[in-house]
Amino acid sequence: MRTKKTLSISLRSTIALFLVLCCSISTFAQKTKPIDKGQDVSILSDSATLTKADYLVHLEKVFETINKVPVTVSSFKNLTPIAAHLTQDEAALALLKSRLTQSERTLNLQNLQMDQTLLEELQTNNTDCLTDLDAYEKELRALKTEILNLRKDTVLIKVFTLPAMRVMFKDQFAELKKKHLVMDSLLKTTTLSINNLQARTSANLINIKELMYLTDRQLDAVSIKAFGKERRYLWESASNKTRGVGFRKFINGEQEISGYYFVYTRSSRLLLLFTCATFFLWVFFNFRSMKQRDRLEALDDFSLLSPHPYLITFMMLFTLAPIFDLKAPALYIESVQILLAILLTIFFRKRLSSKLFYYWCIFALLLLAPVFLRLLGMPPRFQRWLLLFLSISSTLFGGMILRKLDKQSKKYKMIVVTGFIYTIFACIAIICNLFGRFTLTQIFYSTGVNSLLNAISLTILAKVLVEAFLLQMKSSRIRKGYPEYFDWHPVRSGLKRLTGIAATIIWFVIFTTNLNIFNGLYESLMEVLMEKRIIGNFSFTFGGIALFLGIIWTANFLQKYIAYFFGDTGDDDIEDNKGQRSKLLITRLVLLIGGFLIAVAASGLPIDKITVILGALGVGIGLGLQNIVSNFVSGIILIFDKTIRIGDVVELSNKKGRVKEIGVRASTLLSEEGAEIIIPNGSILSNNIINWTLSNNQMRVDISLNIAKPFNSTEVVSQIRDIIINNNNVFVNKEPVIMIIPVSKLKSTIKIYFWCKDISNADLTRNVIIAQIFEAYEEIEII
Repeated sequence: MRTKKTLSISLRSTIALFLVLCCSISTFAQKTKPIDKGQDVSILSDSATLTKADYLVHLEKVFETINKVPVTVSSFKNLTPIAAHLTQDEAALALLKSRLTQSERTLNLQNLQMDQTLLEELQTNNTDCLTDLDAYEKELRALKTEILNLRKDTVLIKVFTLPAMRVMFKDQFAELKKKHLVMDSLLKTTTLSINNLQARTSANLINIKELMYLTDRQLDAVSIKAFGKERRYLWESASNKTRGVGFRKFINGEQEISGYYFVYTRSSRLLLLFTCATFFLWVFFNFRSMKQRDRLEALDDFSLLSPHPYLITFMMLFTLAPIFDLKAPALYIESVQILLAILLTIFFRKRLSSKLFYYWCIFALLLLAPVFLRLLGMPPRFQRWLLLFLSISSTLFGGMILRKLDKQSKKYKMIVVTGFIYTIFACIAIICNLFGRFTLTQIFYSTGVNSLLNAISLTILAKVLVEAFLLQMKSSRIRKGYPEYFDWHPVRSGLKRLTGIAATIIWFVIFTTNLNIFNGLYESLMEVLMEKRIIGNFSFTFGGIALFLGIIWTANFLQKYIAYFFGDTGDDDIEDNKGQRSKLLITRLVLLIGGFLIAVAASGLPIDKITVILGALGVGIGLGLQNIVSNFVSGIILIFDKTIRIGDVVELSNKKGRVKEIGVRASTLLSEEGAEIIIPNGSILSNNIINWTLSNNQMRVDISLNIAKPFNSTEVVSQIRDIIINNNNVFVNKEPVIMIIPVSKLKSTIKIYFWCKDISNADLTRNVIIAQIFEAYEEIEII
């Protein structure tokens, strides 16, 4: 602030200096002695006399500096939005301060977590605003300094002090006076605005820090208070009547604070909406492509997906909503739970038996009842008695369901485990309620019920994603003309493991967040993972190693299943997909190499140390691993050189078969007998390769037959040619060759050469043509 005042005083001093100099021109002229006209002063004249153009150049410099002011000020486009944001932030902080300082308010764990998140967002926003304001102030200060530096220009001082100069540049001085008024007004207004906004932002940051401290203290108080006796024992009578918060007042307060939360944290929900919309379009497009080809009967075994997956998409939306908003307002989370329970009820209506659907409806009532109790603003004592009734009902209901589970239901381990947690937590809620631990009662009951709801919805979502992937495979295969049937069990097993792990992680995060232990667990885990450990000169962290292995595993998983996504299982004898399979091979290679490089860069492992280690291993590679390295390099060459491709029929030494897979170390041939021949890539490049299908899929077939004399050569050749040409697998663009070679007086040999369209049907075509020739000449007994 002292610097700003100094700059402002200096600017005013400069302007005053210019005015004083202008007013003192007459005095300066009187004190100047006249020069004798007869005196020769040519020898004293300055050879570097300034011209009018020189003065104009310096005046132009003044105009440029003054013109910078409106341009610079107009570039401060964020001042108005910052002022609007600060007004909104101040209102949000006032509401948060009012909520956090109410002594009679019952502490709500979910709302306290939401307040903490909202304060973090407000702190980020105000910090960004202060950064922008500081940048604007710095730019404005530099401009003021440039204006103050003009008074050091002696030429400008001469222009402003000599009356002759003022007369000469009268128009420029008039224009300069107008611009000076505008400049002075802009500088004062903008400086005042920036200073005011900086003060408001600094005050907001101070309030945010105080409220964050208060929120942390109340969160700690919830944990401490929860284990202490908050209320009387349930069997004790209350000395005074307690009243609950009014329903309308409660809802208005919740809606107001929720509105601020959603304004400041909208990016995560946009990502959630984008994810669900992408899933809907993905499933809808695949179903539509199947319907256009009239192949919907191939999807009869899909029990969850439908051609219009609106219900499944909304279920995904509300299932994943808590993980995208871990610390959302309690009103929002409860609304999501209600909508999810309703959607699951609609989903189960036609998929469960009447008995199981009845059990589900009972669970839904036990889930929704506490929410409505809290929203209605009932007095705490009434809530305690009703929660006691619901907890007892949940305990009995959970025990009954667990006893009646059949083998089919027990395969869903996540639901079974969560069912035990639901029953145990309901039992703990009964004990806590009886002994006056009302906060613990609410936490355990709501966490138990919500954990079971989330487990059920996440299990369904995992199965839906597996079906969506299989739908992608089937639709891709049908669009490309591949055989409809394929062995999808290995793919399904791998996807079930992946989606099961993801669902378990999501469930665990939501579960621990509801218990208010997620932050503590996360911080403890990060402390262990991020702690730097040193072995000799090599430093590392467990987090870096875990990140490295995780990225490598992900890259390997993607390269393994990328072909399945496009419907290619590798077992299909399709001849027109070699180009796509080559692209998939390159994609897999890029995923592996790119995954390794990203893993090294993201893990923070010291590259120089890894280089030293790899250099030390070079000796071992040169001696013991040279064959592996040779095969790896040969595999890359095969992928890019395209000497052989997946689906080609090749001969390598005495081995013949169709190329099933080209790996980075070895390739696999599928022989006609069904054997899979694994050949190292180095052996393929070092030996001669006969590729029958490199440029086309045609194959020449030769037949040799003995024919008895006498016979009509022209007629025999014509009939054989007709038999060959009429076969559908014969390539008629290449004329068949038929030669009759005399062997003796009693017989001759017929040599027949023709081309097959498809090499895979060459033997079948050869046998069919031989059979037709025998049938044609058997009656006249010339064969």
